[in-house]
Amino acid sequence: ASGLLGVLSKILVTNSPERPANKGRTALDSQQQLLQTLLFMPAVQVYRSYDLRSYSGDGLALLSERSRAFGYVHSERFLSQLARSGASETSTDQLSAWSSDLWHHNEDTVYYVDGHHKPVHSGVRLPRGLIGRTGKILECRALTLLHDEQGHPLMVMTGRGDQHLTVGLPAIVKRFEKQRPSPSTQQIVVDRECMSGAFLQEWSQNYVLITILKSNQYQGLASFDELGEFMPLETNAVGEVVKEVASAKFNLPV
Repeated sequence: ASGLLGVLSKILVTNSPERPANKGRTALDSQQQLLQTLLFMPAVQVYRSYDLRSYSGDGLALLSERSRAFGYVHSERFLSQLARSGASETSTDQLSAWSSDLWHHNEDTVYYVDGHHKPVHSGVRLPRGLIGRTGKILECRALTLLHDEQGHPLMVMTGRGDQHLTVGLPAIVKRFEKQRPSPSTQQIVVDRECMSGAFLQEWSQNYVLITILKSNQYQGLASFDELGEFMPLETNAVGEVVKEVASAKFNLPV
């Protein structure tokens, strides 16, 4: 209903692994089914292609339009072929264009950008980064994620494990804007990693950046100017106000 399967077909036609000339249609159908297998794995609680080794259900076969689901070897080989053919770049652009049209975005949409470090176990040496959930520094890849104000995922980009969010944010926003140009200044909510005076000064000309102050950047209300009236933000189960919020001006040195 959303047209996603049509997007998968475009990805294969635009940038597909090599197919034998006399079996082009059959091979293309098979590759479409492989893409559907990878897409629908979470629907049957299969989150890694390695887990296909022990999967014996019928749900994934039904969703991929096959009598039996593809196994681990076929899926891994197909992923490797996609990587060598450069399909990751095509997939990123076409999926972001599809997601933007699906959720009907306009110049008033507020976007959210965040970063995530995912540990990677590899025989190749990789840059290390801080894994926020465990607090450990491990070899990893950095994910930059773009969502809208309703939490719909719009684009994900992968970078070096030591990539900072001040690098990932401009890259993902610029790439997304190629699919959905905005005629006005866009509002972007971002984590406190981007609470850098130099970064905000550079990008505030193009975007309205909403971020969070670090706790070591202020010492109470005296650090703020033009303090407005406090209003309730959060209440507990008995209706008592536990958090308040007020408008204020904060000067950040550059």
